[in-house]
Amino acid sequence: MALATRAAVVCGLGWWTPPNVVTNDQLAAVLDTSDEWIRSRTGVVHRHVADAGMATSELAVEAGQRALKSADLAAVDALILATSTPDYHCPATAPEVATRLGLDVIAAFDVAAVCSGFVYALANGAGLIAAGIADRVLVIGADVFTSILNPRDRTTRAIFGDGAGAVVLRAGNVHELGALGPFSLGSDGRGANLIMIPDGGSRRPGPGAGRDESDRYFAMNGKAVYRKAVATIVASTTRVLELAEWPVSAVDLLVCHQANQFILEAVASRLDIPMERCLSNIDQVGNTAAASIPLALGYGLECGALRPGHRVVLTAFGGGLTWGATLLRWPELTCVT
Repeated sequence: MALATRAAVVCGLGWWTPPNVVTNDQLAAVLDTSDEWIRSRTGVVHRHVADAGMATSELAVEAGQRALKSADLAAVDALILATSTPDYHCPATAPEVATRLGLDVIAAFDVAAVCSGFVYALANGAGLIAAGIADRVLVIGADVFTSILNPRDRTTRAIFGDGAGAVVLRAGNVHELGALGPFSLGSDGRGANLIMIPDGGSRRPGPGAGRDESDRYFAMNGKAVYRKAVATIVASTTRVLELAEWPVSAVDLLVCHQANQFILEAVASRLDIPMERCLSNIDQVGNTAAASIPLALGYGLECGALRPGHRVVLTAFGGGLTWGATLLRWPELTCVT
């Protein structure tokens, strides 16, 4: 197939969440919060939480197995893992996931773009296929985000959950159902302090004199992130629609990163897309970072909101700051749970 007509085509989808479910009432029993407070500010009803000692690789393997089965494939040429909670600082987690999936010595690497990670990983996978470097790529978004939360911070503990989702991409034609369209990606390092873990990296390797213990946990400036996220998601989504020459009215389903129910509603309103065409499962899983979009796609398949031929936009915003969007016409897929 000529490289000019090659496209990355979605041919498999899998997802998994840890069985342990934590309700708002359970959080309220140990934190200064309530079910009403959490619902009114986030839209979350409950979230899935990994057991102590359960690593991101374990979630990624579960989702990856299901995606491969959905695609009816036993092997791929590359594996890309989007995560902000790798098993270790070094090495990357993707090679271990590939080994545990029985994928031998394929190319495997991590992508760190926080909640935009899955879209960035899709772009990497699409690039490998477009360049003829790979014919089949497994793209996984997985995070055990609860492992980096301050146990005393009701705001972050209320919103985040754990999970993993994956898609298989294969080389195909740009005109096929499932072919990923153009991408719109961006970043702005001036906002790095809005979403971060201050300690633990090479700049601040460990706790120092006078530092707050909370600096080793994830922190977010919620109000500033809300304003930036809404404006940026709208802009990047608009850009990718322009590149594909799709009018907003053609979008059957908008699949945003499930950051917060009110961000979803604000984005849909500004894009003039009715909420019934904006997929939302944040009430059931919370914000699952890099796993968010594939988990939402799985929910869409299960509930019947996502059907073959639908014009679907995927869009996300995350730490860095980073953002990205892409689109596709949804293919016929086997649902594996």
